[in-house]
Parts: sequence; structure tokens; C-alpha cells
Amino acid sequence: MGLPSTDWLVRPVAPIDEATAAAVLAARFGVHGSVRDLGSQQDRNYRVRGGTGEYVLKIANSATGQDELRAQCAAVEHLARALPDVRLPRARPGTDGDVVQPFTADGVRLDCRLLEFVPGEPIMDSRYLAPVVVARLGELAGRIAAALADFTASDPDRFRPWDLRNALAVVETLAPHCPDRARADQALSAARAAHALVEPHAGGLPVQFVHGDITDNNVVCETAPDGRRMPVGVIDFGDLGTGWTVAELAVACTSVLHHHGAGPTSVLPAVHAFDAVRPLTDGELAVLWPLVVLRAAVLVVSGQYDVLQDPDNGYASAALDREWAMFEAAVSVPTEVMTAHLRVSLGRPRPSVTTVATHPLVPELPASVIELDLSTESEPLHSGRWLDADAEAVLASGLAAARTRHGEFRLTRTTVDTMDAPATCALGVDLYLAGPSRVHAPWDGTLTRHPDGTISLRGEGPTLWLYGVDSGAEPGPTTAGQLLGTVAERDGTHVLGLQLCELAERPPRFTTPDLAAGRLALSPDPTHLLNGRGTGEPPAEKDLLARRDQAFATVQEHYYDRPPRIERGWRHHLVDTRGRAYLDMLNNVTILGHGHPALSDAVHRQWQRLNTNSRFHYGSVVELSERLTALLPAELDTVFLVNSGSEAVDLALRLAWAATGRQDTVTVEEAYHGWTYASDAVSTSIADNPNALSSRPSWIHTVAAPNSYRGRHRGAEAWRYGTEAAERIAELAEQGHRPGAFICEPFYGNAGGIPLPDGYLRQVYEATRAVGGLCIADEVQVGYGRLGTHFWGFEQQGVVPDIVTVAKGMGNGHPLGAVITRREIADAYRTQGYFFSSAGGSPVSSVVGLTVLDVLRDERLQENARDVGGYVKERLEQLALRHPLIGAVHGSGLYLGVEFVRDPGTLEPATEETAAICDRLRELGVIVQPTSDRQCVLKIKPPLCLTRRSADVFVAALDDVLTNGW
Repeated sequence: MGLPSTDWLVRPVAPIDEATAAAVLAARFGVHGSVRDLGSQQDRNYRVRGGTGEYVLKIANSATGQDELRAQCAAVEHLARALPDVRLPRARPGTDGDVVQPFTADGVRLDCRLLEFVPGEPIMDSRYLAPVVVARLGELAGRIAAALADFTASDPDRFRPWDLRNALAVVETLAPHCPDRARADQALSAARAAHALVEPHAGGLPVQFVHGDITDNNVVCETAPDGRRMPVGVIDFGDLGTGWTVAELAVACTSVLHHHGAGPTSVLPAVHAFDAVRPLTDGELAVLWPLVVLRAAVLVVSGQYDVLQDPDNGYASAALDREWAMFEAAVSVPTEVMTAHLRVSLGRPRPSVTTVATHPLVPELPASVIELDLSTESEPLHSGRWLDADAEAVLASGLAAARTRHGEFRLTRTTVDTMDAPATCALGVDLYLAGPSRVHAPWDGTLTRHPDGTISLRGEGPTLWLYGVDSGAEPGPTTAGQLLGTVAERDGTHVLGLQLCELAERPPRFTTPDLAAGRLALSPDPTHLLNGRGTGEPPAEKDLLARRDQAFATVQEHYYDRPPRIERGWRHHLVDTRGRAYLDMLNNVTILGHGHPALSDAVHRQWQRLNTNSRFHYGSVVELSERLTALLPAELDTVFLVNSGSEAVDLALRLAWAATGRQDTVTVEEAYHGWTYASDAVSTSIADNPNALSSRPSWIHTVAAPNSYRGRHRGAEAWRYGTEAAERIAELAEQGHRPGAFICEPFYGNAGGIPLPDGYLRQVYEATRAVGGLCIADEVQVGYGRLGTHFWGFEQQGVVPDIVTVAKGMGNGHPLGAVITRREIADAYRTQGYFFSSAGGSPVSSVVGLTVLDVLRDERLQENARDVGGYVKERLEQLALRHPLIGAVHGSGLYLGVEFVRDPGTLEPATEETAAICDRLRELGVIVQPTSDRQCVLKIKPPLCLTRRSADVFVAALDDVLTNGW
């Protein structure tokens, strides 16, 4: 195979053994030390460790002149002054004071430099790149570009193949000689199309000295506390020279595209960060994505060329698949779409295109066309109806005419149990008709009939695409008003799909939310072809999160820094307003699952009939109280109904104080029980209140958290917690502080689902009762069958408490809680006055409580918690064998915790990593959050209807994150 003979093509430096490199190092720089070959595509690089420091010996390709090498060193010094916080490879002069040192190897004259070693790691091998890392890469590129704007040096008088002004010439020269002609031909075709988009703007693009290669492989990083590698420095100035400033950003963006899970929109954080430092002009914005395509095409062909010339160059060979991945991602979306998307993202959308019909598209259309609501908030799509394949047709059935909305994120396009976001955004409109109607050309144009029956009409503006037309019209020139066909019948329904698009190629009918802005910018609303006026622009709405922060106390925090807007739930799934479904592995409040029809129907019926307070006499409050006591030991025979877990715990404590006449209370460290005065007093978790332990009232006494995994007594020694707690209670009594109550979760929920040591509650309850105190079991989180093996957590310990509190799942999200105790304890409250809760035990609340118990029983959800929970735990324990970050898998049933540790010996908590993992899981469609005082445990508390299929999705997502990074 003949190779191109063009002068600018560079052959790699012939291999130079490490001994020769060491000799050059000593002779030219007076440095002695170990030398290790680092590999390179065209130069030769060696890591040097010597007594005077660490360096990189760079042997330059003979194509690079000494003036260029000195200019590179001068640029580094310029940047070092402008950006003192950025790590840079400053040059050490040779023995004669010059930074460039010549030498001869095997009769060939070469030049070398000795650069300070820049500590840190590249991110080329960091698999997944988080948005914050991509943003830092873009910011660094912007800072370098801004700082080099006033740098001057002699520009090399030679053709530079990595200068994107020369990209098409490089691709056209190398592509015919590449071994993989299929890939090379694709690169060549894409490069020509991209170049055509750049050319009209080329003359107006700012030009300056640029680094030319700020990529994932040429930045060095520090590992942040969350385990992410954050760029802090730049190396390899070998491509320094004049070029388009925007090329600096294009090169950086291209390098993002091969990382795990990356797509075209993954570069947006880099673009925003670059623009914030060095604002992009409109022309630069217009050429940015075409330059990304050109850069990727150059990488593809030059990579093949390098391997062809130097087959033993493992560095170049290893890059081939990576370079192809960049190219595939760059061309996966039309360049015009990405350019439009970038404009919208930066707040610079181009003016919208308008079209004017000179003839009605469907002249026989009824005057009234009903607009269908297929959004996440659609009323008719409740109870999972949105998952039915015919959901849209059902909504339109019986109507003379109905249409969908352009740009709507359709709930009916949402999919569940997948890590990929579905294409939910409608780029066109569907028209549902009761019968066949004739379709006419709305304007003059050229008609094309496609093999699948689709027809397109190309006129002066956007092309009109029509789907579902039985057409006998001849392809070719068409005049306004010409009959195109009739609306075809599909599964008993007549549906016409229409779409406008400015692209020459056929557009998709739906797009994923991440690309919606770009796609919609090129797919105008066609509704006016049906009603003559369109739908108009949606009203501008102030960011909902900003509105929340202004009106809603910010101490009431929300999950995630940039939370999705959730407006629908179904079973164990949540759906945001862009049609993305999330697996809800967190929501222990909705124990039955979201949107349960039995519950919503029961509430609707009761609310229509009566809702008042519990002082009135009605049946449901009695029935609920009887049902609750029937689920508990016989002596727990009296019920109070309240509105929340906090209220339930508060009342339980007040009952204990009234019955014993004493307020001293013993609680467990690292516990959370609520926010009212009394429930907060017994809450000792520093995750919820950093000052919890130091700010407790004097009548609160704590015992050690019985954590058998990381507490002071671990494993087989955990029995000591019960003994020590009992001794502490006896000691308090001897000191004149006889406890009136001991409160504890019977399953250590707030710590991440850790079971109490066997016999713990038996010992502590006996000690409490021995001094006249009462024992409170806080079942708010762990009760109601969530543990699978038992309905109540205290049953695992073989004890009977004096008072039980329950809430959360009791109402499946409705504000409902209960305190169940013995009659004499309940009656003791009269010494404090009477008890009344306006909404506690109301008819609606009571019906909610009864319906929850019915569904738990009828759908066998406790058994499902045991079965699926056991399955999830087994799968997670298998993951732990492969991922050392998992220190332990805690829990029972569907109350589980995955504890992350940095060191299995010291159990150092991986707090920051856990938060980052939760963020990445959300991107993959899984909602989960940290818990425990160390915030290093994934709390896994999904609705009890979780399926094995969904469990597999969760485990696969977690495996993906732990394998490919966060």
C-alpha cells in the first residue's frame, strides 16, 4: 500500500532505549536518575526520577524546529505568570542555559527538553465523566485560551495537521490510505459536510495562539474527596500555534465523547464553563459542533495512519477504538441540531422560522378539535394507563377530531425499568379523526413518496412530513390545494401525523429530553396547518426551583442540587415532567406504591361523603383502631390517631411521662425520631442536627448506638451493647434520674437498616421496667411489614413494648400516624388534660389507614418484601465481592442499606463518594439517597410492590456506577 508523500506528514521518532535516554539526560542537563519510557504517538517521552526532582524528558519529532520548542516553553512561562494556580510543565535549562538541547542518536539529529513533572493523573481512563468534571475541563480550556490571547511568538512556517483550519486537508489526504476504509470513508464524508458549515464563518473567527490539545489525556487531575478526578493542570504543548480560539473548546469537547455513557449533550457543562471565562461569539457558536466533527474525523484517519507507519506503537493502537467512539458520538446527531441546541443552551436561540399555508391541509376538519393532554400531569392517564400501548387512541376515541401537542413530553412514551431516557418529546402533531378525511397540499412544493408510505412536501421553508396518508399522488412538483390522499385507518383509528423540519434528512418523530431544545428549534410547530393559528408560544415560567426557594423555607431541603421535577408516580416508579421514569428505591412513605387506585378511589368516595374531626361519631375511626390493635399483642389495646411520625413519638413520650410521673428519658445515639419538641429531644443523629449530642435537654440520657458493624462492639461482641445499656439505666436510677421512658427503633433504621444485636431489647426493656420506666418502640420507619419476616420490628427481638408509634407507610403518603398502648397508660394522659388532633383519625384519614391495611393483606406485600428484599440483598452481596467500596450490606426485607467505606480495615466512611454515587444513579434513572450519621449508606426503602425485574435494574445501575465511575 502506498503512503501519502505530502511533506507535512510526520513519522514518529524511532525508538530510543532507556539507557540512551539516560545518557542524554546526564550529558545535556546534568541530571542523573531512573528513566522510564512513557510512550507517545510522534515524540518520545520518558519519566525521570532523580535526586533533584521528577521530570519528563521529551525528545521532539524532527518535524518540530527549535524555535517552535522554545515558543512552547515561552508559552508555558506566560501561562505560569497569568495562571499561577494551574500546574504546568515548566522547562529546566540544559547545562548551557538553553531549554532546547540537541543530540544525535543512530546518526539522526534530534532535540530534547527536560520538563518539570506535573503531578496528577489524566482523566482519559476515568471512564464516566461527571458534569462537574466536564465543566472543569471546559473552564480550564477557557482560562488557557484567555491567557494566551496576548501571547506572541514566531508562528511555525509549516503545515500543522492538528490545526483545525487544516482538518479537511488532513482527512482527504489520509483517508484513501487507511486500512479500515469503511471508517475512513465515513470520516471523510462527515468532514466534508462539517467543513461546508464552517467555511462561511471561517474568515470572521478570532485567531490567536492556542494550546491545541487540551484533552482528557493532556490535563492532570487531583482526586477530590468524592473520588472524582478534577483537572488542575495542563501538559503537552506540542501542538501550540496559531489557530481559531474556538478550536481550543472543540478539541476539549471531542475528548469527552468517548467516555462511558457520554453523548453529544455531555459536553454542555464544558461549553458553559468555557463561555463564562472567554465568551463565544455567534460565529464561534455556529462552528463549534462542526469543528468537533472535524476533530473526530482527523483523529480517526490519523490514528490509522500512525499505526500503519509504526505497527508496534501500542500507544497509538490502543487509541483507535477510543477515537472511533468520539467520531460516532460526534455524528450521532445532525450538526445543525447540535448547533441549535448549543444556542438555546447558552440563551442565544436563533429566530424561529414561520410557514404560511395557502390552502387548508385537511379542509373537512371539524371546527372543534379537542386538544389531548398526554403530559406527565394528564388527568386521564392515572393508574398506570399511560403504559398501555393504545393509551393515546383510547383518549381520542369517541371524538370527532382530536390532536396532540407539539413539543410535549408525552407520558405515553415513557418507559420503566430502564437506565436509558426514552424519546418522549413530540417533534410533530398527531390528528385523530373519526373517519377518513382528505389531505391536500398546503403550499407549492416537491412531493416525495417514501417506501414506508410516508410522504414529504418540500417547499421554500421547512419540509412537511406526513404520516398515515393513503396516497395516490404522483411524486414531483405539487401545487397548493392538490389532493395528496386520505387519512389511513390504523388499528381502527384514523390518525394523521404531521411534522415540519428544516433538515434535509428525515427527522425522528420523537426525541430524548436532552436533545429536545435543539430538535425543536429545527422542527417548528405544525398546528397552524390544522387550525390556522397554531398554539402560540408557551408562557415563560420562572424557574420552579427558584420560586420554591423564594416562597418555601429553604431549611426544608430538597433532594439533589438540580432536582428533576416529579409530577407523577405509579407503583415503585416516579416520572418527571420531561417523561423520564425513575425507579424509586427511597420512598418508604408510599408503602403500597404511588397512585394506587384502591386508595385514591376510597379517598374520593369518603371525601364526597364526609370529612370532619374525630370528636364526631362515625364508623371508620373505630374500625381502624380495632384493626390496628388486632395486629399487636393483646395488651396493646388502645389507639391514638395523629398526623405524622413526629406527632406520634411526641405523644408516646408524653404518655410515658404522664404514666410514670418522670421525664428522664433514655434514647440511643445516632437516632432520629422527629421534629417536635419532644421527638427532637430524643433525636441524636448528627446528620440531621450536627449539634444534636451537645444540645439535648438535661433530662435526655443516651446509650451507645448498637452498631454491630462499625461501633465499639462488633460482630460476635455486639451482645455487650445490651448489657452496657442496661447498666447505664440502672446507674441513672441510682443517681436519682430514674428513666420514665426508653425509646428506640426496634430495627436500627436511621443507621442504614442494621438489625439490633440478638437480645438487645429484652435486656434494655427489662432494665427500664425494673426502674419503673416504659418502653417505646418507634416503628415509624421499620414497621408495617417492611422487614418481610415480621410485621413489626419489635417481633424480631421477641419483646412486647409498652407503647408503639407508627406513621409513614400507615397512610401511604397521607398524613397519618398512630400511638398504640395499654389502656391504663392512655388513661394516664388525663392528668395532663385532654388529647385532641383535628385531622388525626378524621373519616378520610381513617379510610386511608383501612385501605392501606387491606392492600397490604390482599396484595401480600409483606411476603413480597421478604421475597424481593431477600433477592435484592443477595444481589447486592454479590456486588460487594467485586467492589471493595461496599463494606457491608445491611437490613432485612425492603429495609436495606449498602454501606460504602474507603478502607475495609479502618471502615473510613466514603461520605462524599456516596453522595456522588446517588447523583450518578439519578442520571441512570434510580432515586436513592444517603443515610446514617456518616452519610455513607445508601438507604434502600422502596415501595413494597417492588418487582424482581426492577430490583435487577437497580443492581445493574449500581454495578455500572461502581464499575465505570461517578
